[in-house]
Amino acid sequence: MLNDAVVVVTGGAGLLGRVFVRCVAEHGGIAVVADLDAEAAASVADDLAATKPGRVQAATLDITDKASVCALIASIRQRHGRIDAVVNNAYPRNRNYGRTLEDVTYEDFCQNVALHLGGYFLVAQQFGLFFRTQGGGNIINMASIYGTMTPRFEIYAGTPMTMPVEYAAVKSAVIQLTSYFARYFKGDRIRVNCLSPGGIMDNQPLAFLREYNAHCGAKGMLDPIDITGALLFLLSDASKYITGQNLVVDDGFSL
Repeated sequence: MLNDAVVVVTGGAGLLGRVFVRCVAEHGGIAVVADLDAEAAASVADDLAATKPGRVQAATLDITDKASVCALIASIRQRHGRIDAVVNNAYPRNRNYGRTLEDVTYEDFCQNVALHLGGYFLVAQQFGLFFRTQGGGNIINMASIYGTMTPRFEIYAGTPMTMPVEYAAVKSAVIQLTSYFARYFKGDRIRVNCLSPGGIMDNQPLAFLREYNAHCGAKGMLDPIDITGALLFLLSDASKYITGQNLVVDDGFSL
């Protein structure tokens, strides 16, 4: 479906990123594993080298550093001659991220919003400007259902987990940022869309999973692979006239 499309996945060595990279390679694209952790990015590329030779390459990327973003764009353009899409998927945060509201400091809140939302802005800005000069491109921002709904705090009761206030602020802003960029680049053959997953399985406590799953339709907490169908749709020509939209994949949790 991707027909040799060159797709950059930021945070490509992470929980979702490495599955997205595999999806791109398996469906005929060329995936760039762009991650701050160069060793992890190389490991993802090496794991796929045997079955998908030439379909995956590793790259180092700091989404909060303009020079890093621009250097990545230049290197991919030099190697492949073009870039077809970027998946804004990295998840930067500081060491205090994840505290309950009472314990979040102003400094930590600002830093986490700047890292995550600011990084997404920078990637979308620089890739968008490159796509304009190239004559087209595709930007997919990763948001969340918690960018569209108020948190269900009760499902975290009795667990060490919470729904971080920074996450709600960032992901709701990412959805609006998507609309802004889609409108700004309208007429430049640049599509900008948003993908909002529900909860992703990652060794959460059983008590939390029971509460979470009770709000879902068929499966409950999703596996990373459950998001790839929506990603593939947004990357492919099947969605070529869709822009400025937010696609929710959550098994009904947000209903």
